Amino acid sequence: MAKQPDQKKVAKAKATAKPAAPKSAVPKPAVPKSAASPAKVGKPRGLGRGLSSLLGDAGVAAATGTAMGRGTGMSQNATQATPSPLPAEPISGLTELPIEWINSGPWQPRRRFDKTRLSELADSIRAKGLVQPILVRPQEGASNRYQLIAGERRWRAAQMAQLHVVPAIIREMSDGEAHELALIENIQRADLSAIEEAEGYRQLIESFNHTQEQLSEIVGKSRSHIANLLRLLTLPEPVATMVVQGELTMGQVRPLVGHPDSVALARQIAAKGLSARQVEALVKSGKSGKSGSPAAAPKTADIIGIERTLADRLGLAVDLNWDEARRSGKLVMRFTDLDQFEVVYERLLKD
Repeated sequence: MAKQPDQKKVAKAKATAKPAAPKSAVPKPAVPKSAASPAKVGKPRGLGRGLSSLLGDAGVAAATGTAMGRGTGMSQNATQATPSPLPAEPISGLTELPIEWINSGPWQPRRRFDKTRLSELADSIRAKGLVQPILVRPQEGASNRYQLIAGERRWRAAQMAQLHVVPAIIREMSDGEAHELALIENIQRADLSAIEEAEGYRQLIESFNHTQEQLSEIVGKSRSHIANLLRLLTLPEPVATMVVQGELTMGQVRPLVGHPDSVALARQIAAKGLSARQVEALVKSGKSGKSGSPAAAPKTADIIGIERTLADRLGLAVDLNWDEARRSGKLVMRFTDLDQFEVVYERLLKD
């Protein structure tokens, strides 16, 4: 027979025992992973990641996805009456703004917008909507007015596509933050010319005291790349304009930096379609005096005017070389594809 417990001892034990605290009474605080081990302190990277630095990767992805749906809807309703969007507050999400409420920002580094590419983008927006939202900030002292920070090509193309509203992310930011972000966002685009990119770097250095090394970290490009681009800003304006207009590349004009005849050489390079290596050889032979022929005399204003007139009429790069002593010369027209050649060919036969 099992021995029964002493009832007096059991009662005494219950009386002296401490009551257990409920498990939910004092919850144990969770320690975030970031607090468990102190993060290493590094150099501030500024606004180098563009929109990602403002929204976070998830925010950008969500905003882009939402914009895709809204953009498609807007594309289909482009010819209808302007919708009445909700009041746009400076919030962290995505909204729709009437396109006429938005003004271009003053910090755009682009000198020109390619009309053909804008037209292609407008066609895409008509078909599929505006996939990526623009970034704006409320305009100080104005009701229902916003200043464009990032996305001017999309905004211009949306106007060409006759959209009434566009997806936008609204942010409150200072003039300095807006200026810096606008420059960095544009620099990270692949379709800027070398001169436009260099001007963006110069503004970041002069306005925000960035070093070339800091810029390298911010935009994710090598320091040598930035240094080489900044040297291009010493080129004469006619040469810089040829780069902006796509007639010459960075590789073609880099050997011309500091050359006394850079303008004449640039026109020769464009007319003959010389490669970067051929340009380097040409400049080297000219500096060392190994060239078999004397240097060409500077072109007169009349010759330059004729070149420009012919270039405008034909749509081609034109190089006119005139030898005053011999009263003779050579006219070179450079075409980049067969379509351009056919246009010139037909005009010559017609005339």
